[in-house]
Parts: sequence; C-alpha cells; structure tokens
Amino acid sequence: MTWDMLGHEWAETLLRKHMAHGDVRHAYLFTGPPGVGRRSLALRFAQALNCPQPTALGEPCRQCRTCTQIEAMQHADLSVVAAESVGGVLKVDAIRELQHSLSLTAYQSPYRVGLLLRFEEANASAQNALLKTLEEAPEKVILLLTADEAENLLPTIVSRCEVLRLRPLGIDALEQALADHWSVPAEEARLLAHLSGGRVGAALAHWQEPDLRSKRSEWLQDLIDLLTEPLRARFAYAERFKTTERETIRQGLQVWLSFWRDVLLAASGAQVPLVNLECEAEIHSVAQAVGMQTALRCTTDLQTALARLDNNLNRQMLLEVTLMDLPRLGYP
Repeated sequence: MTWDMLGHEWAETLLRKHMAHGDVRHAYLFTGPPGVGRRSLALRFAQALNCPQPTALGEPCRQCRTCTQIEAMQHADLSVVAAESVGGVLKVDAIRELQHSLSLTAYQSPYRVGLLLRFEEANASAQNALLKTLEEAPEKVILLLTADEAENLLPTIVSRCEVLRLRPLGIDALEQALADHWSVPAEEARLLAHLSGGRVGAALAHWQEPDLRSKRSEWLQDLIDLLTEPLRARFAYAERFKTTERETIRQGLQVWLSFWRDVLLAASGAQVPLVNLECEAEIHSVAQAVGMQTALRCTTDLQTALARLDNNLNRQMLLEVTLMDLPRLGYP
C-alpha cells in the first residue's frame, strides 16, 4: 500500500480494484467525521487516476508535477468546490460553475475530477443542481464528494454514488501509529489520540500546528474558570467576542462541547475514553458537582448554540445565553 491512508487500507484496496478492473464509478461519496481522512483519500484517488508515471497500477508516484499539484488542490483538471467557510452554505452558483468546468475536455490528464468538500453544507438548490451531472456525467469525469454522513444528503444523490464510510482508528492504535510513524513522543501521542477521537487527520493537525493546541487549551481553561464566576464576569467575557469571526466562535463552542461530553461520560460512569485528558481532574470534579442530568443539559445546550451560530445569530448574545445557562459552581 502506498497511499499512506492509515486505517483506510480497505478503501484503498477497493478503489485500486475499480481501477484494475476498468470499473471506476462516475461518483464516489466519502463520509465520516471531520479529520478522519475524507479529503486525503479523495486526493489520493485523484492522484492515482491521473499520475502520468505511476509506480504500478493505482499507485501514484506522489512526486511528479501532477501529483504535487493535486495534493495542493491546484491542478488544472481538478475543480474544488466548498462553502466559503466551515459551517457556511454551498450555493447553487458554485455547482453551475463546476458543471461548466467539467464540460470542458481534460487539459492534461486522463480524467477531470470534481472534488466537492463538506457537501452536507450544500443547500437544497445546490444538491438538486448536482443531480443532473450525477445522472448524465460527461465521459472521463469523476465526482468525489465528502460529507459527515450520507443521511445529511438527498437520498437521490447518495444512490448515485459509491459510498465509502470512513471510521476513526481505535485510540490505542492511533497512539501507537503517532509514535511509530510520526515520532510523536509517547505522552503527546496519548493526548493527541484522545483529543482527536481516533481521527488521524485531526491528530496530525494538532501535532503539526501547535497554535491549534494552544487555542484549544485557552478555550478549555476559560470555560473551567467561568464555571466559578458570577454572571457579570460571564457577560464581560462574552462582550470580548462581539466582533470575533464566526469560525473562531465555532471552534470554541466545539471545544466546550467536548468538555461537557467528557463531564457527561464521567457523571454516568461510562467506561469510554475521555477527549480532554489534560483536564481530567477538572472533568471529574465538575461531574461530581453537577451530576448527569445537568451535564446532559449543558451538552444539549452547546449543540443548540452551534446550530444557532449557523443561523447568523448575534455572536455576543449567543455566548451570553450559553454562559448564562451553564451551572455556577460555588454560587447559589
């Protein structure tokens, strides 16, 4: 195996068989949680389809100009479509532009590839517009879609794709892989494996970009501190974010959600690995103080807050409501 898709070797085998048998589908859908490797697998497949000097059938060299441009998503015969930001909306105009691009003859490769990232963010009009291309795909055109779950797309889209459902690695397996393949120190590998929930891409992103870990730690510490603060301190904290970019707020709420999920697990006594090992003591302390029902409510409230953020709700007000509803430890 040469695609370096840790945990997804079965998917590589399947895709290579399609190539070997001349049975490449016109559309593939790669599903799974963010950071699990959906985009990476799609790009490896695009490289395998178009590499001009493969080391063997289905084995891209990953070093030629074509492979490096595809890896960077800048190849002339690769059209990438996605919402402008994570959690945004992919609109029909982007699909129409893609359809025009795919109608052209490949510039320098055997296949034109359309890569549609996070397609669950496509609105109904955009999804319906794609159906025509899926039903009448031009010759030598391959569509590669990624999404969190097939159930979040129109059934008619899913039925016209070969669906590959990607799953995270086991925590222990990822911890070992990080140490063996990327020389991550043992304790750091353990923390990253838990933090990512077994998602290789998420673990590597936090390892290779220390700023991500730093910001995550700041959000966690802010939450822990705010749990013992009165409402006026919480409102002052929320005011700091009235002009902050929506994506930054989203990342913070996702970190807080992971904390409360850990608290819920600890309060319920579930024998499931925690995500935020670096604050394990605080998680158990909060779980003991608030109990399972409150932990469940806080988890649900944060899920609701993330959904409301997508609806362009005022960011400061959203944080104020979220913080107001959190328990106040040490206060009546």
